[in-house]
Amino acid sequence: MRRQRGVTMIGWIFLLVPVAIVLYGAIRVTPEYLGYYKLVSAMKETASQLKSDETLDAKAITRALERRFDTGYVEAVNAEDVIVTKNDSGWSMTAEYEETAPLFGNLGLLMSFKKTVAIE
Repeated sequence: MRRQRGVTMIGWIFLLVPVAIVLYGAIRVTPEYLGYYKLVSAMKETASQLKSDETLDAKAITRALERRFDTGYVEAVNAEDVIVTKNDSGWSMTAEYEETAPLFGNLGLLMSFKKTVAIE
């Protein structure tokens, strides 16, 4: 009598379905994370551009950030949605927002993003 070895078709289905769901979820959230990294890059470039400016105010930072968002194709948030505050060491910019990536039907993935960049 021969012993059968290997994974059966039903076994493959049970193995591949969870992997496929995770891969599909990763494909759906990738654009949201790319948008977040564009936002972070634009904020860091704006901070490095303005760090030696002594005459900064919130409006000037928002305008510089808006120009950087336009050239960097940042669509996750508007420059007006970024909170610009003055603290002891200088200025800081904080972007906080949520994105939802739909999966199946009414099921989706909620992602919360928050980034603070200091202008020193």
